[in-house]
Amino acid sequence: MSPSQINPAQWQYALTIARQTCARIFRDGGEPSDAMEAFGLAGQDCNANWRQAVETIAWALCATPVRRVA
Repeated sequence: MSPSQINPAQWQYALTIARQTCARIFRDGGEPSDAMEAFGLAGQDCNANWRQAVETIAWALCATPVRRVA
């Protein structure tokens, strides 16, 4: 699901980052809630599966404004 108000390239990049992070946490024996907690989303859905965790993390990455340097 690609949101229409987000740049498609930004969405794909956010999904890539979220998938890689979730894969590392999964390999270490973590839960989807651990992955969301790593991104500061601890108060989100506690019963999330990995697909939902990846999508929630990607949304959070896209919602964070990009800081520009002079």
